[in-house]
Amino acid sequence: MEDYLYIGYQLGGPSDIFCYDYQGKKQTAPETLPISTIGDMVPMEGNQLLFSNSSYLKPKTWYLFQVGGQQSEITALSSEAAVDYSDCEVLREFAISKDGTRVPVNIIKKKNLTADGNNPTILYGYGGYGISQTPSFSSLRKVWIEQGGIYAIANIRGGGEFGEEWHEQGMLTNKQNVFDDFAAVMQYLIDEGYTNSRKLAIRGGSNGGLLMGAMIIQHPDLFAATVSTVGIYDMIRVELSPNGEFNIPEFGTVENREQFKALYAYSPYHHVEDGTAYPAVLFMTGANDPRVDPMQSRKMTARLQRANSSDNPILLRTSSETGHGGGTPLSEKIEEYTDRYSFLFHYLGVDYR
Repeated sequence: MEDYLYIGYQLGGPSDIFCYDYQGKKQTAPETLPISTIGDMVPMEGNQLLFSNSSYLKPKTWYLFQVGGQQSEITALSSEAAVDYSDCEVLREFAISKDGTRVPVNIIKKKNLTADGNNPTILYGYGGYGISQTPSFSSLRKVWIEQGGIYAIANIRGGGEFGEEWHEQGMLTNKQNVFDDFAAVMQYLIDEGYTNSRKLAIRGGSNGGLLMGAMIIQHPDLFAATVSTVGIYDMIRVELSPNGEFNIPEFGTVENREQFKALYAYSPYHHVEDGTAYPAVLFMTGANDPRVDPMQSRKMTARLQRANSSDNPILLRTSSETGHGGGTPLSEKIEEYTDRYSFLFHYLGVDYR
């Protein structure tokens, strides 16, 4: 910029913009959407800033800001949302993990929905590779919310929401922190009256599928159903698969004694217990997945089916046309989303209307 420096800064998932002059004095910055994500920032003539901003309730919108101006102007680059979230709100709250760490959770719900402990709720998590779960707009979430549901996204360790230290606290021999964080968020949603264990579902994919597997094994009584997509469940043999070696920097290797102990301690496949009442599970995988061998989902499904003592189903959905998710055609995405939501509506007792 000619006279000012604009800085996009993320803290905990959401982000904001700060403005300084070249003497380091803070200047008026553009207002942004609450609990939102700053995308691209483009310097324009005359100290103007063109930037994109999106949230859980508003799609990516482009704004033009002038230092000293009263507010940003929406530009013609923006597009209209396919669904209306004006009747919804986002609450950002914090659960306390096993070791005392404060873990953020973003809760999307209708404004008039009361915390009576009986709301069907989906909790999403990932927690790995330093990937931050930032606020993003989704038309599909409204399908759930308009039926009286709550949708929550956890900013657990393993991601990069609070920098590299947050990532490192959830990788290698510290991976159990990721699972403890997510379990703490589940318990928080129950304790605060948003839902109960019979109305709570969890969802994740890939590294988030490992998270789902760990929750199935470690906390089967905390939730009613899960949809786990292209997940990793056998942590002892995953590095032997064609793409497995690339995961060693994140998970570790069985060739290192301490890392092996950590891998085995949380490996979902190795801790399935016969006679345990497990929640309803839908595993989803693609036969052409080059990143996570679909055998991971197949063997985990078989092991749980043999061990499960409840009436809840352990299901496997395999697509012969897709892989890890990238490049999935729209027709297949529609089928996947239909199966996912149908499963969750049914096992959380939601009558679609």
